[in-house]
Amino acid sequence: MTRKAGKVLVVDDYDPNLCGLRDLLQRAGYTVCAASNGDDALRLVREERPDLVLLDVVMPGMSGLEVCAELKGSRSTCLTPVVLVSGAQERDTRLMGLEAGADDFLDKPVDAEELYARVRSLIRLKRVTDDLESAESLFLTLGRIIEARDPYTEGHCERLAQYATALGARLNLESADLEALHRGAFLHDIGKIAIPDKVLLKKTKLTKREYRQMQQHPIIGDALCRTVRSLDSVRAIVRHHHERMDGTGYPDNLTGDQIPLLARIVTVVDVFDAITTNRPYRRAVSADAAYATLRAEAEAGWWDARLVETFIDLHASSEREHDARRRAAEIEFGVAARQEREVAERVIVADVAADAEVSEDQHESAADVPAELGVAERQHRGWRQVGVRLDYADAKQAIRTDRANLRSQHRVAHQRPHVR
Repeated sequence: MTRKAGKVLVVDDYDPNLCGLRDLLQRAGYTVCAASNGDDALRLVREERPDLVLLDVVMPGMSGLEVCAELKGSRSTCLTPVVLVSGAQERDTRLMGLEAGADDFLDKPVDAEELYARVRSLIRLKRVTDDLESAESLFLTLGRIIEARDPYTEGHCERLAQYATALGARLNLESADLEALHRGAFLHDIGKIAIPDKVLLKKTKLTKREYRQMQQHPIIGDALCRTVRSLDSVRAIVRHHHERMDGTGYPDNLTGDQIPLLARIVTVVDVFDAITTNRPYRRAVSADAAYATLRAEAEAGWWDARLVETFIDLHASSEREHDARRRAAEIEFGVAARQEREVAERVIVADVAADAEVSEDQHESAADVPAELGVAERQHRGWRQVGVRLDYADAKQAIRTDRANLRSQHRVAHQRPHVR
């Protein structure tokens, strides 16, 4: 089945230019969408996902250079080819376009044959890129499928990606390394796709034969990743995340700095996550116990001691910040509870006052109180949604009890004489 010619977004604020480019491209079999300003262009890129963007440089509002820079700065659109259309021989504009990430340039007036040649070339390149992205996405999906085979490792890849990239950022690694850590966290165990469930999910100690079989998964994973060039940066993580600094790891018995840094990072955070989550063969331990285990194994020569200490410092400080936010939320929740109790009491007073036929002004003021109670209750629900674990049901029951008691007291105080 032949592919369609492709989809092109044309952006120009001058309608004759816009219509002319659109007609030329449609005549060549391309699907064309059009925009007359930068904001609409960005919206259409998100909605239509074109294979190529033809972008006029000079436009009112957001210029073509600004649109190009925003497209190239976004992870979801950075691989979409952008061709800037400008006046001939505008050297400064081309230099600024290159800085913004433009892939190519066209001079005005646009030559039809040159337009077709550049569009064909860039869309062909985009198709190759899309195929690579699809293959990489498939591998990342396989990583999640492998994780899903074992209910004990649910969320393992996401936590590993978070830990590894945070540790890499603390070490001031470049963005390319952080990206490799993120993808490597999802793919590190992809070789386990070849390990039978009876071995992978076994709850007792593995036999020597089973352990040798398990030791093959880094080699299998590396071989799988070798088939996708865009995964070259994660192959060292996949192959070497079970190596140990003293050479007793597998599969290649590397020692010290022979083990790539990114693999050493993933190893440390992988061990931490493994011992702080339940597994078929043992229960999870606390973070403090995990810190102690990591330090002991680093002293024994297994892990990079510098990375272990950096990670422990990073994780402990993150936990302290989380606890501080939780305590602040609980305090604010308590304030909200007191406010609700006060509003509830005002509602009760308003009810009794209405029964006693208070003045119309007072009654109208009291009518607003139930709305205030609703606001307080919504605030309570909001705090519950962010994970504040307080006994809200008990608080509500106390308010109901107080409401009943106060209503009874006020009715007795304001009871009118009985008329026979």
